[in-house]
Amino acid sequence: MEKQMQDDKVVAAHVEERHTVSDLEGHGAKHVVTTQDSRFAAINAQYKPHPLSRGLLMLYPILFVAFMNSAANGFDGNTFGGVSSIPDFQARFGTNVASSDGFLAAIYILGNVLGSFFAGPLADRFGRKKGMFIANVIVIIGSVVQAAAMQRRDMIAGRVVLGVGSVLLGPSAQSYTVEISHPAYRGVMMGLYNGCYFIGAIVSTWLEYGIVDDVSGEINWRIPMATQGIPCIIVLVFVWFLPESPRWLMSNGREEEALKILTKYHGEGDPQHPVVILEMNEMREAINTSGSDKKWYDYRELFNSKGARHRSFLVLCIGFFGQIDLPPTSYYMPLMAQTAGIISNKQQLLMNALQSPVMTIGTLLGVNFIDRYGRRPMLMGSSTICSICVLLVIICSANQAGHPSVGLAGISFVYVFLFAFAFVWTPCQALYPSEVLAYNARAKGLAMSGLWLNIVSFINTYAAPVGITNSGWHFYILYLAIDVAGIAFIYFTFVETKGRSLEEIDEIFSDPHPVKASLRKQKVIVQDVPEIQY
Repeated sequence: MEKQMQDDKVVAAHVEERHTVSDLEGHGAKHVVTTQDSRFAAINAQYKPHPLSRGLLMLYPILFVAFMNSAANGFDGNTFGGVSSIPDFQARFGTNVASSDGFLAAIYILGNVLGSFFAGPLADRFGRKKGMFIANVIVIIGSVVQAAAMQRRDMIAGRVVLGVGSVLLGPSAQSYTVEISHPAYRGVMMGLYNGCYFIGAIVSTWLEYGIVDDVSGEINWRIPMATQGIPCIIVLVFVWFLPESPRWLMSNGREEEALKILTKYHGEGDPQHPVVILEMNEMREAINTSGSDKKWYDYRELFNSKGARHRSFLVLCIGFFGQIDLPPTSYYMPLMAQTAGIISNKQQLLMNALQSPVMTIGTLLGVNFIDRYGRRPMLMGSSTICSICVLLVIICSANQAGHPSVGLAGISFVYVFLFAFAFVWTPCQALYPSEVLAYNARAKGLAMSGLWLNIVSFINTYAAPVGITNSGWHFYILYLAIDVAGIAFIYFTFVETKGRSLEEIDEIFSDPHPVKASLRKQKVIVQDVPEIQY
């Protein structure tokens, strides 16, 4: 207790909070900044590290290994949609878009659902590093079985195993990334995590496009399916060289190890750095060494208080509105192109392949604004543009009969939608749930998120081709209504997490009015001091 009081004094010596403007003028400050009402925001205003500081340069390779877990998921998200239109694949498994493809695409999600039940306990019990290792081993097994499939039952087995492994990646890798990221750049780092999904997506879709006419035989679909194992191999080789999550170490009574990691990567080697002291103090207060994360069966902390229920509600919202925004274009772009009069298999694969570069550019641009403007305004702005795009797609689809150019215009608005979605929603789909969940419920909450997301995705994946086939453009009205509703839900229920440490976000949910509490601002004195070179 005495040590913590001393640490608090050190932090207080660096930061003065909640001043009025007149107070600030009296102190003779060099300048005044307005920040989120949090201790970390006040410290960050004075001590935000340069992106090329020594600690962050050492952190980037570590995060890259974690990002490969997201890249592994990106392969199947786009691979199956492309290979299902290849004639050799169809000859082997007898598929067609409206029925069998929907089943084979959805059976992967069934594996996701099964894996979701033990994804959280795996990350909590064995740690984030071992959790990533086990998940990647399972993904490789599924990839091999799927790529070597000779009969329909082999493909089903491979996709189920692949689905189980893929959902195990999230709780371990997402928790690891958000917990070890420097809090000043958490939005960028978590945004890039989800953005690396497109590494797999780009490789798989352009590989399919390149070999579909140039390579004969079944190898033109087996190679793309086998490539999902590439990022997994990177993780398996390098994961043992990574530091463990400091928050997982703290929860298991290994405080000295946690301090060393934070000192090295967040404090530029200084254990008395204000950011390190603040994080350590907040972890001592917030992380329970005998919490529910130690019991694989205990999910109570997701629902046992008003704040916990609000957190879980937000996790479900980000999954629902991020998934039911448009039919899964990565699986069914060939069907949409065919509806618009594009019947060439090569052209359909090209349109499918273009999605990933478009979304990659959107994500890379968007992550630079998440920490600057905040989660709430960015999500609402993105959803507004997406709603307008869906409306224009509906109008074009309703009038495309006999006018192929109108159908192509509709598809162009799909790409605008994808860019606007990737600009904000792609980073936030990984970032926001990881932020709003408390440590002791984070892994299980992310597993719940994976379960929910994949239930919704299962419905969307299986129902979309049938709905588009039977109802045409009328089916898109459902997505327009959901996108508009999402804007209202964000405004009234989403808290702002910008400018806070993970533990300070916990305090928001203890307030009687969490949304209002998250939007409070403070004035902070920032002294102009020479930059310290480490």
